[in-house]
Amino acid sequence: MHQNLLTLEEITHNDLREVFKLSQEYKENRGRVFPKPLEGKSIGMIFSKSSTRTRVSFDVGIYELGGHGLYMEESKMQVGRGETIADTACVLSRYLHGIVIRTFKHSDVVELAKHSRIPVINALTDEFHPCQTISDLFTIHELSDSLEGVKITYLGDGASNMANSLILAAKFAGMELIISSPHDYQPRKDLMDKELGHGSATWEPDPVKAVENAAYLYTDVWVSMGFEDESAERVKKLKPYQLNMQLLRNAAPDAKVMHCLPAHREEEITSEVVDSPQSIVLDQAENRLHVQKAILTMMIGQN
Repeated sequence: MHQNLLTLEEITHNDLREVFKLSQEYKENRGRVFPKPLEGKSIGMIFSKSSTRTRVSFDVGIYELGGHGLYMEESKMQVGRGETIADTACVLSRYLHGIVIRTFKHSDVVELAKHSRIPVINALTDEFHPCQTISDLFTIHELSDSLEGVKITYLGDGASNMANSLILAAKFAGMELIISSPHDYQPRKDLMDKELGHGSATWEPDPVKAVENAAYLYTDVWVSMGFEDESAERVKKLKPYQLNMQLLRNAAPDAKVMHCLPAHREEEITSEVVDSPQSIVLDQAENRLHVQKAILTMMIGQN
């Protein structure tokens, strides 16, 4: 596996197969078998954004793999007081065996990885969320046995970090992705034009057309951290893309509902949908633990 995981462009098909295999083993054997590939290793977790699932899943995963997780709030580090990212990366490379970072600017993560001698894992930026997306692919693979040809529709902000990551994932994994969003929130052209595999990603402004025959419907919050000043405008423009029961009925009869959480109920998704039997949002959340353990093992535990 590549030294760093910044977007899905750093992984190969062989990497993905190994991640799925390890994730399944960790999931099935949790509490019964106790591998320690991170024994004697310390992983720094740099967070400048609030977190529940990401922090807990990484913290627990590192512990279960025998490692030591060191939580660091970016605002309380020297980088928050003017130290360069390059200097921070060089120093942390002398102390740690890997870095997990959750922050705002993707360019900061790229800069950190550029100067780091140890693996850097992107745990979310404003542009990409690779760990969540790989976990989502694993969740779909569990239910559909294959990713090839699976149709998934993403509703909401077509230029969000999840939409960006799903575009890369669909093309890479051979899936059919439909992004449904208003004109003001269209997906990024540079990502839509990328050639990463034989999957496809298209934009459809009509949400009813977009969900036709979709096996999976995916949505995310309309107002991500850092975009609070746009809240009123976003909610108004994205309202027609709410994932509700009426829209769900236009998808495939057994379509599954996905959301990376946290959910703002009655905004991007209704409680009726998120709590329905078709919802797999809690499976997605659980799989973050197993998949990230697999990623940590491959990137840090095997080195």
